[in-house]
Amino acid sequence: MGFQSGRPNELILRLISSAFLIPLALYAVTSGGVALAVGCALVAGLMAYEWVRMTASPALKWMVSFALLPCLAVPVMGLFPSVLVLLALSTLAGYTHPVRKEQANATLGFLYVAGMPLGLLWLLEGPWDGQIAALLIMGIVWGSDSAAYFVGRHFGGPSLTPESPSKTWSGAVGGVVFSILCGALGAYIADGDLVFWLAFGAGISVIAQLGDLMESIIKRRHGIKDTSKLLPGHGGVMDRVDGLGMVCLVAPVLFLLLPVTLAYLGLMA
Repeated sequence: MGFQSGRPNELILRLISSAFLIPLALYAVTSGGVALAVGCALVAGLMAYEWVRMTASPALKWMVSFALLPCLAVPVMGLFPSVLVLLALSTLAGYTHPVRKEQANATLGFLYVAGMPLGLLWLLEGPWDGQIAALLIMGIVWGSDSAAYFVGRHFGGPSLTPESPSKTWSGAVGGVVFSILCGALGAYIADGDLVFWLAFGAGISVIAQLGDLMESIIKRRHGIKDTSKLLPGHGGVMDRVDGLGMVCLVAPVLFLLLPVTLAYLGLMA
């Protein structure tokens, strides 16, 4: 076993990109407010560009600039009106697509690229300890992603799906196991219930990997490997934030529907 030839260069590029991106993301999250809203808006715009490029939809170039608006609306209008802006623009994206059979995909695409960054804002601005929740979740997702990468490259084995042969069951298990360990650290930092945090860590890893897998399947169906080359070693912005974005969408919904989880996690405001 061991790493395949040609991987060291890819690994070096990933490490260099991560050394720049992680501090930038941490700065935006700890700063919050307008700085975070602008950062999330830029991420949404870049992902919209990648979506239009991937789906070959030049008629939806307006989607790139419009994808900025839901996140930029948060400091001005608040969270709930921003969600309405997102839904309205998503509907407009589908309605204005010139190809009828692609209208539903255009709507879902806009929800996907503009909704994930809005989810991070929702996670931070919700009625809980948003900053601690966001930082811990980001750390667990990054740990899961790194563990899945290294374990999968080393042990190999069966793929999770034929449409994404580089993602293996060994890597998926490695990501979950490492995230459980990260959950123990989360329990210590947030002073939450240990068992609950272990389960929460595992759940974060599973959701993040499902988000990553879903994006991989979308790419394969459009015949591409990376959504762009904006991030050396990672591919596109969408390739980098797919897992975290999915968790940021699911976690606030969980907290709102089952607020008792906040008490077990030690994340009450």
